[in-house]
Amino acid sequence: MNARIAAEAIKGGKLSQLADLAKKYAEPSASVAHGGHVRTIAAGHYTVSGLSRHVRLGEFVAHRSATGIHLGEVVRVEPEVIYVCPIEPGEPIGIGDIVIRKGAFRVAPDESWCGRTISALCEPIDGRGPLKNGSMKRPISTTAPPSMTRARVEHGFKTGVRAIDIFSPLCLGQRLGIFAGSGVGKSTLLSMVARADAFDKVVIALVGERGREVREFIEDTLGENMGKCVAVVATSDESPMLRKMAPLVGITIAEHFRDQGQNVLFIADSVTRFAHAIREVAVASGEPPIARGYPASVFTELPRLLERSGPGIEGSGTITAIISILVDGDNHNDPIADSARGILDGHIVLERSLAEEGRYPPINPLSSISRLARKAWTEDQEKLVARLKSLIHRYEETRDLRLIGGYRAGSDPDLDMAIKQVPIIYDVLKQTPGEAFADDAYGDLAAALRAGSAAGIGGRR
Repeated sequence: MNARIAAEAIKGGKLSQLADLAKKYAEPSASVAHGGHVRTIAAGHYTVSGLSRHVRLGEFVAHRSATGIHLGEVVRVEPEVIYVCPIEPGEPIGIGDIVIRKGAFRVAPDESWCGRTISALCEPIDGRGPLKNGSMKRPISTTAPPSMTRARVEHGFKTGVRAIDIFSPLCLGQRLGIFAGSGVGKSTLLSMVARADAFDKVVIALVGERGREVREFIEDTLGENMGKCVAVVATSDESPMLRKMAPLVGITIAEHFRDQGQNVLFIADSVTRFAHAIREVAVASGEPPIARGYPASVFTELPRLLERSGPGIEGSGTITAIISILVDGDNHNDPIADSARGILDGHIVLERSLAEEGRYPPINPLSSISRLARKAWTEDQEKLVARLKSLIHRYEETRDLRLIGGYRAGSDPDLDMAIKQVPIIYDVLKQTPGEAFADDAYGDLAAALRAGSAAGIGGRR
């Protein structure tokens, strides 16, 4: 043991506490020698002396306080002290408290976790007893499979949401973002996609959600599908460290099932709150902001998280990622939205104006793009969608002209067709969470257009 730490521990009567702490929390390779004590305390972090030579950035430490043993993450290392952000909110910390090295945070997912709701620390919060740990422990901070060993994305699947399946179809292993302002319907759309039957497992990371909505989402929205789901929850009142850990734990669980050859759906709601949590931790450790208050580490952690989804190595399964991005002030070019859009394989844009019109889900088919759509479309479907987008574009760009009576029917055959058919298309795209899974979106659209033509439906909206 470091002589100075040992002397202080013996003087304070804490040698037995340090040994107990090491026995409970230290990694097998760690020893009682890897211990220190709290030196200074500040809002959002505290410093520890005596551990600088033994810990690495991102590792965890265990801290004994007056109320028990608590965890913290190392966010900065200096020659004399390390900076630690406490994991749990409101943790009582005192000068001189014993702190020992724990190592990287690891989880051991198991098939029995399906149907369970857990915290970011992998502790059950559903009142159904303890979790059974699997045989393999995985660190929550790891890297994606090497690019040239990963399988290719090839096969499309149906989400059951007509607006997505027609205009922005998805493939197994794709990464898609749902971009919207607050209260526009991101979580509702995510719950509709979670019903897709193309997946063996569903892993949901609820980051910074309102506490009252967690049970509603799990019990009402997922319902009977919860049997193949694992939900990782960190509510808005929890510490930034827990909100940062939740999607990392979620993607680690998804990787476990993917490596078993299963197709996994990973849902994160929302990545923006994950970025906010990283910002809080980084600013507390002294990292300067570089873009609208966000430090550089935010733009390092985002691709690390998102790249871990997608197809696994040849012969394994896939992780299809559907994540929500909360755009601040409905600005779709804010730093987080702009960065995520460049990493993802497509984006669905939800418009507040469409929600105000009563169109749910309020997806803008012209702004929404799936970069892998051609792998899901047939040649005829691709031509049809191009024609539909052309009609919608003509309809929307002439809306003001038609409202003031400046257009005369017969002047433009394409616009005449758009005026008749686009309102029908919009009606087909409307879909509430309670509606049945839409198994044939193109068939529904064709039937509605035929019925509209037979009835002479259309107008100058």
